[in-house]
Amino acid sequence: MNLLEKINLLKKEAGDTSPEVVPMVVSWTETSDTVSRHFQFQPDGQLSVKVLNDSRPIIHNVSESFVNTFFPSGYPYSVNEGYLRYTQFRALQHLSSAALSVLSTQSLLYAAGLRPTLAQATAVSWILKDGMQHVGKLTCSNLGARMDSEPKRWRIFADVLYDFGTGLEVLSPLCPQLFLEMAGLGNFAKGMATVAARATRLPIYSSFAKEGNLSDLYAKGEAISTVFNVVGLGVGIQLVSTVCSSMQGKMVVGSFLSAIHIYSTYEEMRSAPVNTLNPQRTAMIIEDFLKTGKVSSPADLRFKEDLLFPGRVIKGAGNVKVGRNLHKVMKPSKLRQLKEIFPDEKFVLNFGNTSVDMVLEHTASGEDALRGWLVAAYASLAANREVEVLEEAYEKMNMVMPTLVSELRAKGWHTDRFLDGTGSRYGF
Repeated sequence: MNLLEKINLLKKEAGDTSPEVVPMVVSWTETSDTVSRHFQFQPDGQLSVKVLNDSRPIIHNVSESFVNTFFPSGYPYSVNEGYLRYTQFRALQHLSSAALSVLSTQSLLYAAGLRPTLAQATAVSWILKDGMQHVGKLTCSNLGARMDSEPKRWRIFADVLYDFGTGLEVLSPLCPQLFLEMAGLGNFAKGMATVAARATRLPIYSSFAKEGNLSDLYAKGEAISTVFNVVGLGVGIQLVSTVCSSMQGKMVVGSFLSAIHIYSTYEEMRSAPVNTLNPQRTAMIIEDFLKTGKVSSPADLRFKEDLLFPGRVIKGAGNVKVGRNLHKVMKPSKLRQLKEIFPDEKFVLNFGNTSVDMVLEHTASGEDALRGWLVAAYASLAANREVEVLEEAYEKMNMVMPTLVSELRAKGWHTDRFLDGTGSRYGF
């Protein structure tokens, strides 16, 4: 009796409700050149797998176990490009951050006039973190829309804030009379950093979730963070007992660790192919499309993004700015004229001397922003901004828009929304 006949027999017997039916166990063995596995269906339907013989080299087994523990199932085919680079710098970032935390905790205790016992460290951490850190978290919680628009920038800013707070703690023994002020301000900054780092984690992980495996990515990312945090704590403990036993040593090593921390985060963010439309990425897409006729993928643009100053206008994309209030952009008479030219559109454009202001309706999507951006880019190529020029630019946009949108979706871009941060929108 072959395997298929056994399974059919099992199904037939399972459908018989008579009391004398005994569940049947189905099992088989699969053998390759190096591995032999025994598979068995239990009566409750669960499949169990047991390795009978494994002649592969030990290093192969260790590497497979490592990949299964710290990388998503199906790696590398289950994630988008850049995940390995992102993971490498994430590990380095957590290692340096954990080592820095050891230095700052010891410095805080000495600045407070305490010997670093476990009970006192817990008491100090409780008071400071539950006080000023929570204030910092509440302060940063109002900036969530900006973090959606520029998650990479805010992730870097979070680590800069964290290192600033840690630096204040490391330097606190130099002025023990200001212990409360320095420790409080340091924890305020670290509280803001905590919210910013956690808020930007989901869009970064989402950019790698090629098969909707967001939970798997998150779990494996936390595994890597945990391991390297522990390693970093060990490194920090070793440092404070050797080269960082003096204040000069702490300042030198602390600066070095902070530089590694920030650099790792920067490279980590450059590796992430974020696929949501914001002002900077939209401008780069339009610029490349007009120059080459091709649509860039999120992986193509990841190394071109300006992570520190993303608000710059791009000349090749029409010098478009997004986010100003409608009443500051144009007068009612100008608005009426534009709505006559583009009656069904969810954007208005105002051409200035050096840039073009675009204001979107409340319900505008990513496609609406792309339409307005293309009109501005085509019109900016003309010497004037007469009605005929705008109408011609509008016709060009309508001709290329179906191709542009279909290629954007094929490349993995989300065109259903446009994340402009705290940009102002209008509604009638």
